[in-house]
Amino acid sequence: MAVVIASNLRKELAGSVLFDGVSFSVERRDRVALSGPNGAGKTTLLRILAGETEKHGGELAFAKGTRVALHDQRPPLEQELSLREYVLAGARDLVALEDELRRLEQAMAEGDHAQATLNRYAEAQARLEHAGGYAWRDRATSVVRGLGFADEDLDRPLRTFSGGELTRASLARALGGDPDLLLLDEPTNHLDVANLEWLERELASLDAALILVAHDRWFLEAVTTATLELEAGRATFFPGQWHAWRREKAARMLHAQKEVARVQADIARLERFVERFRAKKDKAKQAQAKLTQIGRLERERAAAAGEVALLSRRTRGLGFEFLKPARSGRTVVEAEGLEVAIGGRVLLRDATFAVERGEHVALVGPNGSGKTTLLERLVRGEGVRIGHGVQIGYFSQQEMELDTRGSVLQCVQAMTGLARPDAQSLLGRFLFSGWDAHEKQVAVLSGGERRRLALAVTVASGANFLVLDEPTNHLDLESREALEAALDAFPGTVLLVSHDRALLDAIAERTLAIEDGELRAYDGGWAELLRAREAREARAKPEPPAERPAKPARKPVAAPKSKPPRRSELERLEGEIAVREAEVAELETKLAEDWTDVDALAAHKRSRDALTALLERWETLFEQAQM
Repeated sequence: MAVVIASNLRKELAGSVLFDGVSFSVERRDRVALSGPNGAGKTTLLRILAGETEKHGGELAFAKGTRVALHDQRPPLEQELSLREYVLAGARDLVALEDELRRLEQAMAEGDHAQATLNRYAEAQARLEHAGGYAWRDRATSVVRGLGFADEDLDRPLRTFSGGELTRASLARALGGDPDLLLLDEPTNHLDVANLEWLERELASLDAALILVAHDRWFLEAVTTATLELEAGRATFFPGQWHAWRREKAARMLHAQKEVARVQADIARLERFVERFRAKKDKAKQAQAKLTQIGRLERERAAAAGEVALLSRRTRGLGFEFLKPARSGRTVVEAEGLEVAIGGRVLLRDATFAVERGEHVALVGPNGSGKTTLLERLVRGEGVRIGHGVQIGYFSQQEMELDTRGSVLQCVQAMTGLARPDAQSLLGRFLFSGWDAHEKQVAVLSGGERRRLALAVTVASGANFLVLDEPTNHLDLESREALEAALDAFPGTVLLVSHDRALLDAIAERTLAIEDGELRAYDGGWAELLRAREAREARAKPEPPAERPAKPARKPVAAPKSKPPRRSELERLEGEIAVREAEVAELETKLAEDWTDVDALAAHKRSRDALTALLERWETLFEQAQM
């Protein structure tokens, strides 16, 4: 049953049509990726669904009693509330249900046994049970912990939290209210990888419909089951996973291009006929008919060309083009026995590492583990040795290195030394086009604009050692893929901190991971790191106890209810698991080389699902064998 059905939705902004004719249907447990370029209306559509913004046409039909929760990037207004109060306030309907159940119980105890009373009591009880019964508050606070908050944070007022923490609080509030329709706008922002993996599992288990906007490719692949694309005021709904939608879009593009070529060939053939026979009396009528046919084909060609233009239309991506850097010494940076601490709290002990010329290295770890502090110490040369000829280009999370005293153009010129025409050209590549954009004051830029400006300065720096702290924040999918391609081709040295697992997997040749206050090194990118961790955890697990042969009874009086699985069945499954694990590992290696390989993405998901099923079957048989 559909949770929401949208028919021909229309939205106007400042007298212009943002989108029109948007239609889709979302059922419970659907996971829909809302895709499209910046400015296409994705956030606006979510707010229309949440009832926070009016529509200018079309219809919305919700299933009876549908509860809608929206998480977006706006900070909470209730700054004096504690985190616990703010999150639980997102479930006011559950509080009302508890009150109603108590009232109905009192009425029934006093003799009200009317069918309407009994029916309403059953409905209210079923609704509360769906949310976890009277323990729903415990579940809501467990969501808070899953998003990286500690127990002591629950009673802190919201005004004491950072912007990123407030964003996570908003996400916890949306998840904790047990909605029927969950709307998430960039839920992956400000989450570390552990929180992201928790969120992926939470969304997979949620008994609700989900529509989300995200730029994290790994997250989209793990969570979504359908795609609704908004582009050029139109909408396209595709029932399938994200990689399948990208493959379908490419196929549609190819078909449209072939259709343009076919129609063009037909027009050329008819034009040759008209040119040859229009002067002949016995062929004049046919030539006129061909001219009419050409007119119809011209309209077909225009329609097909329009479809090609729409399918190939992409937001003007960032013009990433790193300057060829000067050659540095062989060792770019090294540290031995380094300690990283904040306010007397030690985050990292006895860290020893070295980064060689030309290496692309990822630095990963949970939020608060000291990644940014380590990068800042490295950039300042504190406790580390910087190699000969090393020129550092630092891209920080907060872009604090930007000169905010003047305009965008003045900032670029002051920080890069570029002449005015070259600085204007650079800004144009980073979507700052025209006099107004160039003269805009840096102090009033939005977060996304500051991000792009800081990237522009980094690109033009000529540095041979790029130190990048979360460079993909506020970048859309196309810009992330452009950055990925540029970093992959960059001939200098890269040290990258990011929560974009697709970027980590594509760029990193080696990974430094902060784990339990220690710095550990792993060969390869994210997929290799996961495999190494899984192997380490498997080695740490105790061996299962050996099976003891059962003593046969002298006179069995009854056949056993179920026959225990034979050891050969377990061994056969173990063989299949080994084969499937090797297959998954091979596909992950392939994906590390090219994350955009949609066929490999699909094969990887199929293999992982099959491996999960085999492991679950093995566990069941093993438990039966112990009985």
